[in-house]
Amino acid sequence: MTMLATIRVRAFAAVTICALMLTGCFMTPGKFTSDLAITGADTFTFRYEGEIFFLGLSQLAQMDAATESFTAYCFDEETYESRDCTTQEIADQRESWEAVVEGRAAEAKRKASQIASVMGGIDPSDPEAADELVALLQRQKGWERVVHKGDGLFDVSYQVTGTMGHDFLFPMIEGFPSTNPFVEIYLRKGNQVRINAPGFATQNADAAGMGAMMGMGSLAGLAALGSVDSAVETGNAGEKGIPVVEGTFTIRVAEGIRILANNTDEGPTMDSGGEVLTWQVSPRSTQIPTALIAATR
Repeated sequence: MTMLATIRVRAFAAVTICALMLTGCFMTPGKFTSDLAITGADTFTFRYEGEIFFLGLSQLAQMDAATESFTAYCFDEETYESRDCTTQEIADQRESWEAVVEGRAAEAKRKASQIASVMGGIDPSDPEAADELVALLQRQKGWERVVHKGDGLFDVSYQVTGTMGHDFLFPMIEGFPSTNPFVEIYLRKGNQVRINAPGFATQNADAAGMGAMMGMGSLAGLAALGSVDSAVETGNAGEKGIPVVEGTFTIRVAEGIRILANNTDEGPTMDSGGEVLTWQVSPRSTQIPTALIAATR
């Protein structure tokens, strides 16, 4: 791939990333454990321990702002072997290169402003952006540990106990849209509770339509862009790109509270406190974990 083509593909990837951000798909789990305990007829405790990846604070979101140095490249049309460029070829290639990169800094600034609008005003191009997000989360109840591991990946410990008097989403971040939840709890009439975990499933747009934007599938799909440039790679924590999703989601219900429906492979098991549902989450998980609970004894 020529340098000009690489620049164009990178620019396309940056536009795609910005579009995902503005439609609300900007967070995904990494390695984690999470559990929801229905401890009584109207009480619950939710816990999330592990990694959360914020696309807007990663090198993926910043890659189009990088400035490449100009290098001319020419090859023999018969042998396809590289050769020295003529003065005119160098001038022509430089003109094309400058036409592509001109205005990229201004465009990157515009995109950063758009992304900041869905990240509580945090400017992703600011070197202090990650620290701002840490401070924002630590002000909110439940966030017991927030550590930036680099490149948009955070190690967190979250725990909250509440009553079944209202719906619940995780994560809920001040100033951020609530369009990218990992776990949802919805209250129904008749003391029933519907639990969905859209963030713990890889969905694709063909199968799920716009709903796929709420899962990690559209973020994971960006991993394919890693083949166009070494700066866009998938991998585990600490590497550039979107982290691999791997974890366990567990729902526990106190003795006497009934599980009406669920989509686990094995169904509920029993422990000393009541029934337990468990989902193993991986990049191959395509079903959104879901359960319906009768929150009454």
